[in-house]
Amino acid sequence: MRKWDVEDAGDVHAIMVDIVKQLNMRYIDVERVFCVRSRGSSARAYARIWGLSRIFQFAAGYPATYVIEVLAQHFDKLASDRKKKVIIHELLHIPKTFSGALKSHKSGSYRVDHHEVERMYKRMEK
Repeated sequence: MRKWDVEDAGDVHAIMVDIVKQLNMRYIDVERVFCVRSRGSSARAYARIWGLSRIFQFAAGYPATYVIEVLAQHFDKLASDRKKKVIIHELLHIPKTFSGALKSHKSGSYRVDHHEVERMYKRMEK
């Protein structure tokens, strides 16, 4: 059985804060977006985002919160620009209401996909 381990990822949080500022994503409260690095997952993803659902917010008295989990075995090997794109992708799942919910990859005319990530990255790099 594989051991799963998780630790704080301050380096990822710093990149995320910089991206939020550069892209003027004012609706994202960076103090309530936590970043962790996990090891031992068999997932193929570079990263994933977790939202604290309303029922947990209500029952436990927590505010809306998000966690960006980077999977060390994949994410840590990436070049800096690719890491930024992965983080942009995860941030695009956060709705403007910052409610703890997550946007799907496809919803009406909204898309979280490679084209949208590239568009945001180019806007940031200007």
